[in-house]
Amino acid sequence: MADPREQLPEEVLALIFRHLPLKDRAAAARVCRAWAAAATCSSVWHDTSIREPSRRAATELLMALAGCAPGLRGLRLECRGEKPLFDAGRDVLDAVHAVCGAARELRHLDLRRLPFTLDDSLVLQVARGCPELHSLFLDNRTLVDSVGPDSVLQLLEACPRLRALGLHLASLSCAALEALTMPDRAPFALLALRCACPDDARASPLPDEAWAALRRRHPGLAVELELEPALPAESVTRVLQPAVPVAVLRLNLSGDTVGPLCFAARHYASSLQALEVRAAASAELDAALEELAARCAGLREVHCFCVVRPSVLEAFRAHCPRLRSYTLKLTREPHPWRPTLVA
Repeated sequence: MADPREQLPEEVLALIFRHLPLKDRAAAARVCRAWAAAATCSSVWHDTSIREPSRRAATELLMALAGCAPGLRGLRLECRGEKPLFDAGRDVLDAVHAVCGAARELRHLDLRRLPFTLDDSLVLQVARGCPELHSLFLDNRTLVDSVGPDSVLQLLEACPRLRALGLHLASLSCAALEALTMPDRAPFALLALRCACPDDARASPLPDEAWAALRRRHPGLAVELELEPALPAESVTRVLQPAVPVAVLRLNLSGDTVGPLCFAARHYASSLQALEVRAAASAELDAALEELAARCAGLREVHCFCVVRPSVLEAFRAHCPRLRSYTLKLTREPHPWRPTLVA
């Protein structure tokens, strides 16, 4: 064995290991104690992307990561390609469980791009294993939401530094909003809510008073709302409370879109920064967009995926000086529609 004095310094080893493929990083951590210490430095794994054509290889890499990177600070997973029918993704979720059980320093976990049903056991594992968590996003595109309000409440109690949270609406409760108002919590900055599955449509309404209390406790809070076709009109009415500080609103409803737009213009004028609308073109929709443009001067982005009349574009240009990007087409064009950037 080489003389310890002849070993490269840990920071030099870490710099070398950072440029190795993931499998080689895991192998390096098993060579000796000095290499293990260097290979598990957070700088080695900072901003790491796992790009594997084989799902099996990706899960093996995640399991290796769980075994040799306790200093991991952030993890974002994305699955691309077709999801096999009835695939529960148990192999991937088991690997995520393992990582969350080992990465005590984990700050950021983003699972929005996983097409599998996330459940209470995963949230509770995060609550137990990741007390330093700052952001967690579970608002993925799935037809079933198996994350219950009780597990979210336990997560909030276990992770007082949490500043950003993404959920399906059915996972949120009044008790969770109350927990976020506790005086010992860190400033809470972002709540992303996706309303897209049948459970979201049946979710109990969250009273305006609870939102108002949360807004007083965290005046910098921004809420992102994504309303999908599964949400009936009566559920939309329950979700859109006046006191919610909506910064981003995405409307992709099967029913009325004009009503929610008019509501947003009246109640979210001071907070709304981005709007996305997918609806059928109509004179009523154009009028609602013009009203919203006149009231919401702080808008930075607006994307409407239907043809609008010229006066809509003129309204946003005239009333929204902070506008940086928009998709407002006056004639039908081949998809995908590209946004226009404002210089």
